[in-house]
Amino acid sequence: MAPTRENAFECAMCDMKWPNRSALQTHERIHTGEKPFECPECHKTFAQGGVLRRHIRIHTGEKPFECAVCSKNFRQKPALESHLRTHHAGDKVRPFECTVCHMTFAVKSILQQHERTHTGEKPFECLVCHKSFSQTSILTRHLRVHTGEKPFKCEVCGKNFSDKSGWEYHVRTHTGEKPFECTVCHKTFARRGYLAGHVRIHTGEKPFECVVCGKNFRTRPVLVTHFRTHTGVKPFECNFCDKQFSQKSNLQTHLRMHTGEKPYECTVCNKKFADGSKLPGHLRSHTGEKPFECALCNKKFGTDENLRRHLRIHTGEKTIECAECNKKFYRRTEWRTHIRIHTGEKPYQCTACNQKFSCPSGLREHTKTHTGEKPHECHVCHKSFAQAGVLTSHLRVHTGERPFECTVCHKEFSQSGSLRAHLKIHTGETGEREFQCTVCNVKFPTAGKLQRHVRIHTG
Repeated sequence: MAPTRENAFECAMCDMKWPNRSALQTHERIHTGEKPFECPECHKTFAQGGVLRRHIRIHTGEKPFECAVCSKNFRQKPALESHLRTHHAGDKVRPFECTVCHMTFAVKSILQQHERTHTGEKPFECLVCHKSFSQTSILTRHLRVHTGEKPFKCEVCGKNFSDKSGWEYHVRTHTGEKPFECTVCHKTFARRGYLAGHVRIHTGEKPFECVVCGKNFRTRPVLVTHFRTHTGVKPFECNFCDKQFSQKSNLQTHLRMHTGEKPYECTVCNKKFADGSKLPGHLRSHTGEKPFECALCNKKFGTDENLRRHLRIHTGEKTIECAECNKKFYRRTEWRTHIRIHTGEKPYQCTACNQKFSCPSGLREHTKTHTGEKPHECHVCHKSFAQAGVLTSHLRVHTGERPFECTVCHKEFSQSGSLRAHLKIHTGETGEREFQCTVCNVKFPTAGKLQRHVRIHTG
C-alpha cells in the first residue's frame, strides 16, 4: 500500500513528516545549513528560492501587494494581510489566539512559534553541538557561533555582527535613532525589547517570576540577575584582581578602578566619575535639589543612597561589624576607615610633607593647611573655614543651638568635644590632660584648648 501524503516523507534528523520530497529537502537545509540560492546583487544566500525572490524586492524596490483600502504597497503578501486587519475595526486586529494564555497575534506563524513557549518544543537541532531551538531563525543565528560568520557589517566603524538585530541596534549608536516610541509617555528607545520592558512600568505587569522566592520582575534579564542572589553565581571576573561579579555592568564599573578611566563628567564643575550612577546625585549638589525625603523626620537628601544611610539613624541598624573589636557601623566606608586603626595602615600620603592618613577625607582636610584654602564660608558673618565640620560648629554661635546634652546633669553644649570634657567632671577624670602640643609638649584637657594654644606657635 502506498504511503499517505501525511506521512510519506520523514526527516531522518528530527522525525518531522512532510507531504512531498521537495518540502522535505527544503526542511533538511535547516539541519545542514545549506543555502543554495544566492542573491546576484549582495550575494546573500538563502535556503529557499521563494525567500530569495522576496529578498530581491529589497534591491528592486518592487512592492507588488497593494492594499485595496488605502493603496499602500507591500513586498510580501503576509505583510499585506496583517495590514488589512487594521482597517477592519469590527474584527479582531490580532485574530490568532493562544489557547493557553489567550495572547493574540496578527500572523498564524507567530502564534505557532509562541505556542512552543508553553509546550517546550524545540524541533530545530544544531548538528554541531546538538543544542535544540524553537525557531529556525534562532538556529541560524546559533550556527554562526560555530562558523564564526559575522555577515552584518557597520559601514561607519567597520564592526561586524553575527545577527541582524545586534547590527541594527549598533548602527543606531551612530545615528542616535530611537524608532520605538511609548504610546503613553512618548519616550523613545533604540530596541523593541527595551520598549516592551518600559511599557510594563505603566501597566504594572511583572510577568517574570523567581521560582525560589516568588518575586516578580518586568524583564527577563533582571530576573536572571536576581536569580544569582540565590545561586551565588558570579560569572563576571576581573582580569586584574580576580574579583567576581554577578552583573557585567558592575564588572565594567570595577575595571575603571584599575584603568583610572572616568568617562562620566559633570557639565558644571568638570568633575569626572567612574560610575555613571554617581553623576546625577553629584549634579544635585549644584542645583540644591533633594528629591529623597525621610518619612520619619522629613529631612531631604540628594541621593537615595544617602537617604538609606540616614534611615539607619532612626532604626539604629548597624549592619557592618568589625571582626577585631565587634564595633558596628552604619556605612561600609566608616568600617574600612575603622579597620585601619587595627592594622595601622595609612595609605593616603601628603605630597607636600609626606604625612600619612588612614582616610582620604583626612588627607583632603590636611592639604588645606598647606594651600591655605578655606572654601566653607559662613553665610551670616562671611568668616571662612577649611573644614565643613568646623563651619557647622561655628554656625551654632549664631543660632545658639546646643545639640549635645549631658545625660547626668542635662547641661547642653554646642560642640561634642565640650561635652566630652564636661563628662569628666562627673567621672572624676578632670585631672587628666590628654591633648599634647607637638611643639612644646604642654598638655591640655580639651582639643579646643590645644588648638588655641597651637596658634601661639603658628602665629
